[in-house]
Amino acid sequence: MAGYQPFIFAFLGVLSLTLLVHAQHQSGFISIDCGLPAESTYKEKTTCIDYISDANFIDTGISRSIASEFKGTLQQQVWNVRSFPQGVRNCYTINITIGTKYLIRGTFVHGNYDGEGNLPKFDLYLGANKWDTVKVESASNSINKELIHVPSRNYIHVCLLNTGLGTPFISAIEFRPLHNYSYMTISGSLALVFRADAGSTSNQSYRYPDDAYDRIWTPNNRTEWKDLSTDQPINPNSQDHQYEFPASVVMSTAATPTNESAPMELYWEADDPKTKFHFYMHFSEVVKLEPNQSRSFYVTLDGPQDHRYGPVVPHYLYTYTVSDFSDLSAGRSTYNFSIVKAENSTLPPILNAVEIYSVKDFLQSETDLEDVDAIRKIKSTYRIKRIWQGDPCAPKGYSWEGLDCSFDDDKAPRITTLNLSSSGLTGEISADISNLLMLKSLDLSNNSLTGPVHAFLSKLPNLRVLNLERNKLTGLVPLDLIERGDSGSLSLSVGGNPDLCGSRSCKKKKNNTVIPIVASAVGGLLVLTLIVVAIFWGTKRRTKHAAMVDTESNMQNMSLETLQRQFTYSELLRITNNFERILGKGGFGTVYHGYIDNTQVAVKMLSHSSLQGYQQFQSEVRLLMRVHHRNLTTLVGYCYEGTNMGLIFEYMANGDLEAQLSDHGNAKTLTWEDRLRIASNVAQGLEYLHCGCKPPIVHRDVKTTNILLNENMQAKLADFGLSKIFPTDGDTHVSTVVAGTPGYLDPEYHITNRLTEKSDVYSFGVVLLKIITSRPAIERSEARTHVSEFVRSMLAKGDIKNIVDPRLHGNFNSNSVWKAVEIAIGCVSPTAAERPTMSQVVVDLKECMATELARANKGDSRESMNMVNMDLSSALKSLAR
Repeated sequence: MAGYQPFIFAFLGVLSLTLLVHAQHQSGFISIDCGLPAESTYKEKTTCIDYISDANFIDTGISRSIASEFKGTLQQQVWNVRSFPQGVRNCYTINITIGTKYLIRGTFVHGNYDGEGNLPKFDLYLGANKWDTVKVESASNSINKELIHVPSRNYIHVCLLNTGLGTPFISAIEFRPLHNYSYMTISGSLALVFRADAGSTSNQSYRYPDDAYDRIWTPNNRTEWKDLSTDQPINPNSQDHQYEFPASVVMSTAATPTNESAPMELYWEADDPKTKFHFYMHFSEVVKLEPNQSRSFYVTLDGPQDHRYGPVVPHYLYTYTVSDFSDLSAGRSTYNFSIVKAENSTLPPILNAVEIYSVKDFLQSETDLEDVDAIRKIKSTYRIKRIWQGDPCAPKGYSWEGLDCSFDDDKAPRITTLNLSSSGLTGEISADISNLLMLKSLDLSNNSLTGPVHAFLSKLPNLRVLNLERNKLTGLVPLDLIERGDSGSLSLSVGGNPDLCGSRSCKKKKNNTVIPIVASAVGGLLVLTLIVVAIFWGTKRRTKHAAMVDTESNMQNMSLETLQRQFTYSELLRITNNFERILGKGGFGTVYHGYIDNTQVAVKMLSHSSLQGYQQFQSEVRLLMRVHHRNLTTLVGYCYEGTNMGLIFEYMANGDLEAQLSDHGNAKTLTWEDRLRIASNVAQGLEYLHCGCKPPIVHRDVKTTNILLNENMQAKLADFGLSKIFPTDGDTHVSTVVAGTPGYLDPEYHITNRLTEKSDVYSFGVVLLKIITSRPAIERSEARTHVSEFVRSMLAKGDIKNIVDPRLHGNFNSNSVWKAVEIAIGCVSPTAAERPTMSQVVVDLKECMATELARANKGDSRESMNMVNMDLSSALKSLAR
């Protein structure tokens, strides 16, 4: 029985007015009528849902209308269809709010739209993963495919795959936002098996506006059941919205067995014995019982004696839901639930509504986001007329035409081949190609490309084939490409470009053409030199902005500041003993261990192939020479000599926080006190950037690998290559291209491009959750569960114990943990306005530390979580601030 403990809701009260108004105004609804003429909209008469055309979400397919004889009994959103007679895979791209849990519904009504009565069978995909198969068996049937899913990106692809069994089509696509605490799973998404309104007296389905979340409740009546009903409203709880309860009209009717001593049975078959299921049974007493009457019952699975859930005693006019957050699977193909009358009950059991879902583990990763962004921009730049829709690489075997991809079980697919030969391309070679870092083969031949062959092509580290033949390119092929071609490491083809020189001899014959290249290089060197010189003199002369930096922190770091100087490349070779020992690698380049006299340092060298790193080098030099704080890494010096660029930092003996939290190769587990101190150090560093610097600075890449620890386990924030300085004191935000790390990236910033200090607060909240749990920001499972979702799911069950890193073995003060979790959940609020400032976080973390130190000083080395007595609803209410 211990493995099947139920999650039981017993609720009293009414739904809050705020939540009800929010839902009734279709907030967050996306309602798409597929095949509706472009720019058309309407309000569906029976539901009052506002529908829009699908024209802006897809650029393929044909709009058709179903036969008129079917329209009379069907809602308007299925009167049109979009069919796809061309292409194997056709995809809608729909922008959504990242991290929101959605009910996603695809509706299919054939309605003899083709006049031929051909009933197809095809596959439905969500992004890179198969969602379900659509098999049309009647022209009049309405097929609904529903999925409850949390997207990991700010868009979703809904794709139809032609399997050779008829032309795919679709009638409507709908997205309905749900509460993140509802319909929770251990992993994966939930696909609807059935959702039933038991004991319905109207024999009709209910959806919006009766159900605020637009779930469709289908009547389910059986000959062995009889109906019970009430004309009074059924109320969920106003204090707890952990579950979107069924509509009152659904809960106001119930089924009960005609034979009062007989059980009520629910039976279904699984297509695959490995399929896991989730169920939700909803109960409400609809009969006002007399004093001598009682109703109680058990829910069983393997026979009437297996009292798995219960006894269930439904309250009069209030919803009571029985569910199980553990996956229901026993390797069986059939399931038979029974609802059995308890011995002391005078009345038989009842059932108002039931939902059954299968678990969908979507294991195929989508293409790397940087590759997706790059290839979309290339498509837009050249207006490529191919069916380039959905994910570029996945599912495997259905990559976009002209693309080959690499697939690794542990990593996202990457684009390795781009063949745009004979594609009618005009203009210059797109710089976005430089972002396809795993590209091995690039074929741009037989087009009308003009302009030079840009040097960024030589920066593609994996490029082995480059075909630029038969274009209108001009100038000189970069020397790096020529040398790679001569060495055999690159197959270079540039013939058929009359005004393009692709050999070394052109350099000697056309010296005049070298002048712009040399001038450009000298100009770049001059610009960067001027930047460094200006920064150096700025620190001495105290410019207007630098004068406003925290003076106390400057004085504390003066001894290190005086060491800031320029080093030659030969000095770096000596410092690092010819770059003998590698400390780590990143997007910037490689970090090496070294010594200046007897002092250990870390030398961060810019990779010659890193285009992004060059920009980050400039940003980091600019910023680190003007900010000084004990919780920010200290810049000792820099090197800028030709293409050799490097930054020299103080050495941090204990590496990064990510490694310290890992259980791989780390013998010593950080104590709870250590973790709080590290969190407090980082918070103080961020507070200094936000409040101690004028204008404020936003780090933009706060994550555990950018938090370094010295020999005393003091934490310092590192890597300021993406940091952003606010241009004026009066600005509340800056609009900028989104940058950061998935999992740590502020969802509001990701959607709006509006960067504020609260973007760092969100990232810090993720770091704090990782400090508490030692879990990754995003799991590598198909569900891609974010650490905040995991924590919220545990809180919904009142399970604070299993939130904390189990390696701590309960060695912490539970009140301190509750406070830390509350801080973290507040920081990762989806809305920036609801997040605290870093100044408030610093104060709150000090309270956590004080509580933990008080426990340690008392000598209480262990505190059982079982001793905590806390009202869960109150706790969750405070966590939702």
